[in-house]
Amino acid sequence: MSYSKIMNTYQSTIKDTLKNRFLGYVKTWTTSDLEKADNGIMPSTQTQTEFAKKLAQELQDIGIKDVTVTKYSYVCARIPCSIGAETVPSVGFLAHMDTAMDVSGKNVKPNIVEKYQGQKITLKEGVVLDPKTDKYLAEATGETLITTDGTTLLGADDKAGIAEIITAVEFILKNKLPHGQIELLFSPDEETGHGMDKVPLDWIESKQCYTLDGGHIGELEVECFSAWKSDISFTGISIHTGSARPKLVNAVTMCSEFLNLLPKNEAPETTDGYQGFYAPLNVSGHIEEATCTVLLRDFTNTGIEEKKQTIDILARAIECKYKGSKVTVKHTQQYLNMKEELDKVPAVQEALTAATKAIGIQPTYLPIRGGTDGSRLTEMGIPTPNIFTGGHNYHSRQEWASLEQMCAASQIVVELVKIWSLAN
Repeated sequence: MSYSKIMNTYQSTIKDTLKNRFLGYVKTWTTSDLEKADNGIMPSTQTQTEFAKKLAQELQDIGIKDVTVTKYSYVCARIPCSIGAETVPSVGFLAHMDTAMDVSGKNVKPNIVEKYQGQKITLKEGVVLDPKTDKYLAEATGETLITTDGTTLLGADDKAGIAEIITAVEFILKNKLPHGQIELLFSPDEETGHGMDKVPLDWIESKQCYTLDGGHIGELEVECFSAWKSDISFTGISIHTGSARPKLVNAVTMCSEFLNLLPKNEAPETTDGYQGFYAPLNVSGHIEEATCTVLLRDFTNTGIEEKKQTIDILARAIECKYKGSKVTVKHTQQYLNMKEELDKVPAVQEALTAATKAIGIQPTYLPIRGGTDGSRLTEMGIPTPNIFTGGHNYHSRQEWASLEQMCAASQIVVELVKIWSLAN
């Protein structure tokens, strides 16, 4: 059957399948663990391995024979090209299995709002979704919304992406649509920043891939933050607090003063668009030793270098102020802005633009104020822009997703396979 005869009925055909698949996924607990991931444990939680095995079985059940789960719990699936498409470029689709640690992802109880009519949505524990403060919610009138119950996050980041990819592939196979080779990769620990640390790069044959890990309908992303983290350690001098003067040097006080010196107008909550920031992530310690981690984000290498220098200067200032103390800083690169590399292969973005327009959506290219597995994969030589999923308010109890927007994202996957099948 041809694409043109069937794509106009795509959303109605897959809507229930996509919804049920997504609801099943979000009920599976897959929160990752930053501390374990930073210490080289991959995946950082056993629940991700269990989910990987579940996905692998599901892929086999829909007819994909070449499916493996690596020892690091990456799900890798390859669909050979259809007859006559042997010269068609291979294309890959990626999404991540873990959910963020910011809010509990255990015992997720999704709530469905059919044909949303613009009202406030009141959930448990005083959580309210209000269209007056959420412009995307205000635009979702008439859509089927999937929210949390107010006690957890939802997990649309990124289980919506997984559901959309698998539903699209199932549709292609079931309807015997012509296609080149298709590769699927579902990764662990994206939320910890380690999603591509153990990726089986040699397995990937596609020269172009796409992540489904974005937000509002129509939003496509080909540029992101360059990201570093700074780990700062403060060493003081401990002595009984009753006889502390003048010998005590309190590492907790040093850490607190350091964080208070960070630019207030360059914090996540005071910036947007192309503005970078410093984001204190965690603090721990006692009188003798204290540590903190600060995330550094900017869209330019110059901006990142300036932020690293600021951290170094502030650390030296604290060390000079507190006699006998020691402050050390370790800067670690996490990922880089993918724009420069993607600009070298315009066909990848052009295909995405064409696929989006083909389903009647005007694409909007926005910078990612974060990163994706795709930004890391782009660094590794495989250009990988990002596609919306229809999820909103990620990493929060206010998280919600639009089923209609999810259907559109899934449809773009099918359109991309079509477009690349014509590129031979």
